[in-house]
Amino acid sequence: MSVSRRALLTTAAGTAVAATSIAPPARAAEEVPGHAATLRTLRETADYAVAKLRAVAPGVSGFPVGTKFEKWTYSQNGDWVGGFWPGTLWMAWLYSGEERFRTLALASAEKLAPRQHDTGTHDLGFLFYPSWVTAWRLTGADTWRAGALRAASSLIRRYNPRGRFIRAWGALDEQANAGRVIMDTMMNLDLLAFASSQSGDGTYLDIAVEHARTTQRHFPRPDGSTPHVYDFDPSSGAALGPATVQGYSPASCWSRGQAWGIYGFTTIHRRTGHREFLTTARKLADFALGALTPDNVPVWDYLAPQAPHDIKDASAGAVMACGLLDLSRATGEPRYREAALRLLTALSQTCLTTKSARAEAIVARCTRNRPSEDGVEISLPYADYYLLEGILRVLRPDDVDRAIDLSTV
Repeated sequence: MSVSRRALLTTAAGTAVAATSIAPPARAAEEVPGHAATLRTLRETADYAVAKLRAVAPGVSGFPVGTKFEKWTYSQNGDWVGGFWPGTLWMAWLYSGEERFRTLALASAEKLAPRQHDTGTHDLGFLFYPSWVTAWRLTGADTWRAGALRAASSLIRRYNPRGRFIRAWGALDEQANAGRVIMDTMMNLDLLAFASSQSGDGTYLDIAVEHARTTQRHFPRPDGSTPHVYDFDPSSGAALGPATVQGYSPASCWSRGQAWGIYGFTTIHRRTGHREFLTTARKLADFALGALTPDNVPVWDYLAPQAPHDIKDASAGAVMACGLLDLSRATGEPRYREAALRLLTALSQTCLTTKSARAEAIVARCTRNRPSEDGVEISLPYADYYLLEGILRVLRPDDVDRAIDLSTV
């Protein structure tokens, strides 16, 4: 795919406008008085991330899924994480203006093309929003928009109208996991909101709202904690009860799932204006903030028996920081922004790979699946992506808006 070197940036409404250079940084120091040291730390982290990507990106041979002894391992089809590598490159381009990152982002995103028609996963939002939707918003080339719409059409085929949920795992004709819903899916709903806004077909957003309402009814406990999984009878749609795969137990609170919920419920509120979703996001955020340790790096599960003295997951902190920044804007409550800045500062000061000459990732101390002993305290591509997104939400909010649309209805 040939794309002109002259960038096309888009407004929050999706209108492409020509631009020959990246917009200047937002004056974050004026927005957050007294935070000069924090802003300096975040700029230094962004500089480190761009330098790391400048060195590593030309040699990346697939979609990074995690590290082994500090080196990326790859999936060739993207697994569920394929959107984060081009997304990270887009964030690097927005921050640095270096054409190499734009070129690499487009080439990487193009490799996800076969996944537009994948009806076997709920993760099409993770795959296509940071890659194809962002590519369309930043280039104006309709190929990206059309592909994202096809991916959304594939995703809604997983909707169960009896239970009003999008099933998480398994092929459409498989009974195993047919009634399984997970918190992560909240992050895939924005692809459906995008599809409705671009196609004029409200079905996509209607399904997103119904799924969010089902999640809202069943996942949050009275204290604001959540399980990773909730099971339903796929035939009747009846609720069966909580479960888990990546958390400690059905009664625990997997920290990355909690972060997905904070971010996801805030986003669906922005797309719909429904206040109940904002109330849920605030409830989940308040629990997570209350469970954080003084080092501001989440443990992998807030309610595991050894918490708070347990294995960390920096990726949960990066996702949570983005969600809290969004939540602060949506509620007008500065405490959520202050908490996000503490998280981003902690990740910058204690979770980067700065002391390793071997490391290919930006963020260390991530945990993929603790119960399976799969990827404990490694690097993960979504940690790198959301750390950069969070930092740019502070330093370059207008640029992040161009990339992922921070508008509110």
